[in-house]
Amino acid sequence: MLRENYVEDSDGVFRFDYPVEFLRWTLLTPNYNKEWHIGIKVAGKPQLFGFISGTAIKTQVHDQAVKMAEINFLCVHKKLRSKRMGPTMIKEVTRRVNLQNIWQAYYTSGEIFPHPFATATYFHRTLNPVKNVKVGFSGLA
Repeated sequence: MLRENYVEDSDGVFRFDYPVEFLRWTLLTPNYNKEWHIGIKVAGKPQLFGFISGTAIKTQVHDQAVKMAEINFLCVHKKLRSKRMGPTMIKEVTRRVNLQNIWQAYYTSGEIFPHPFATATYFHRTLNPVKNVKVGFSGLA
């Protein structure tokens, strides 16, 4: 599901292909809330058609630790993207997070919003630069 319907480049060539071990590590954090992992499927069919996750975190905002939710892995099957499943899943995970008295969340997006209210620095560390160049993910100047 994630491999075929999650983040991809504009040409549809590069996609994230997360190993199961990584997904377990990032989704099953200590004290995770399984109600914040929301999957959509059709009754009687084994495959997922949509997924979104939330993870409870504490974020330092100036001099205060704030309880937040990290929202990740919003994924909708390509054939169902016109059905507004994404906004519906966002509303549902928001509702479930709010039930735990958490009122702030963050997420990343490939889109630029017209009126952002905050920005953050987000770093990646390249683990295998030779392979990244070889498969076309990174380039050399």
